[in-house]
Amino acid sequence: MNHLMARAVLRRLAGGRTSNSYVSSSSSSPFHEMRFGESAPLLRGRGLGFVGGEQWGRTMSTATRRKVGVAEKEREGRAATDEKKKTEEGGGTAVSSYWGISRPKITKEDGTVWPWNCFLPWETYQSNLSIDLRKHHVPKTFLDKVAFRTVKILRVPTDIMFKRRYGCRAMMLETVAAVPGMVGGMLLHLRSLRKFQQSGGWIKALLEEAENERMHLMTMVELVQPKWYERLLVLTVQGVFFNGFFVLYLLSPKLAHRIVGYLEEEAIHSYTEYLRDIDDGKIENVPAPAISIDYWRLPKDATLKDVITVIRADEAHHRDVNHFASDIHYEGKELREAPAPLGYH
Repeated sequence: MNHLMARAVLRRLAGGRTSNSYVSSSSSSPFHEMRFGESAPLLRGRGLGFVGGEQWGRTMSTATRRKVGVAEKEREGRAATDEKKKTEEGGGTAVSSYWGISRPKITKEDGTVWPWNCFLPWETYQSNLSIDLRKHHVPKTFLDKVAFRTVKILRVPTDIMFKRRYGCRAMMLETVAAVPGMVGGMLLHLRSLRKFQQSGGWIKALLEEAENERMHLMTMVELVQPKWYERLLVLTVQGVFFNGFFVLYLLSPKLAHRIVGYLEEEAIHSYTEYLRDIDDGKIENVPAPAISIDYWRLPKDATLKDVITVIRADEAHHRDVNHFASDIHYEGKELREAPAPLGYH
């Protein structure tokens, strides 16, 4: 009897009739017409595992929502656990990414977690302090003299404003010094794309210079907190210098590189005076910022004097690179025809 009743119900459903009632297939059947809601307990009680249409839909939707909710909670729990683990391992804020981008765990030689995102261990170096700081390019041609006089004129307002406040002077100097490498590298990059030519490594060399100068600034900001009017001055000088140097590099790369070479010579002079004031006790020889210790691989007990010494050496290397680039242009060649001084620190 159970089988007859089950088949009748299934035929009614398959035949497209109303799902709210069914009638047994036999006229002699003792079963009368009944609603699905009424038949559900009877069928369940007879072990058929079948429920009424409305109750079946509600039961299935509730079960599905319950399973989906449990799955979402499990995913959220795993994500929170992974994020907490990454935060504990990396020592910083973990940002979950749909794209699966994450920084691998990086440690120092002593096993501690690498704390910097702006540079990585293989980008650090020990500055070559044996470089000749006294080298000077004697201006001979007309453009050389223009470059030399331009830099001397630019130094006048700096001397008037900062005098012997070499920390603030260095901070202002680095906001300017980081511009030429970026402009030169960008224009060489665009030229390489236009002419389908290699750059000879000069794009990377100039961008390395810009990045190195920017790290000088990040270090000086740790030592000297600029005032509001100094920040305003930085915005003004950077805007004017970037656009002026951009146009100059388009018109005469050899003049642009020569000006930068002379700017680096002035930077060497300024940092030498900075060191003299430290030695004379006019400026306190405070501990070196942590970022400088890791970037230049300085000893843990390094001081401000050590930092200024390596920065001055960097400026001497930039002096050589830019005078060398200008000499290449003076010979009527393009930079890509001469090997770029990559990794020249």
